[in-house]
Amino acid sequence: MDIYFITSNKGKLNEVRQLLGIEIKSRSVELDEIQGIRAETVAADKAKRAYAIVKKPVLVEDTALYINALNGFPGALIKFMEMTVGYDGTCRMLRGYKDKRATAESCIVFYDGKDLKSFSGRVHGTISDRTRGTDGFGFDCLFIPDSSKKTFAEMGTEEKNRISHRRKAVLKLKRYLASRR
Repeated sequence: MDIYFITSNKGKLNEVRQLLGIEIKSRSVELDEIQGIRAETVAADKAKRAYAIVKKPVLVEDTALYINALNGFPGALIKFMEMTVGYDGTCRMLRGYKDKRATAESCIVFYDGKDLKSFSGRVHGTISDRTRGTDGFGFDCLFIPDSSKKTFAEMGTEEKNRISHRRKAVLKLKRYLASRR
């Protein structure tokens, strides 16, 4: 079965292909994206919209960063925070808060026109006082998982992929796809 991962983010594509261990196709599709805090809500809507265009089974992933001090903000709106205040600005915004705890979430949605399945992975951690590291993408430069003293961006791909929120979601997806064979 051909599955299309709908993304223009090469980093996400590479991580998902590596973690999934099966060949998936990729397609960049311009989609209007609903705005919301929860990654699952955004990803499910994008999967339905993508399937309507591609007419083949699709995977859509949305990522969220829930920061405790900001009552879960920005959640799935993280890319807008990046575009406006940036990741350095995010670190600066939190300097006045004692609670730097956050949760990174990846939600991958599979949709084949009939079955809509969501697979989420979460990693708890903290927000760094400053951006650190050059590997990875997105908020990797400011998120320190509880199991490490390094940000995701300070880890190599292999180390990050052993513990990441995306890994947890992809492993659930992998089990689901294996059960469909």
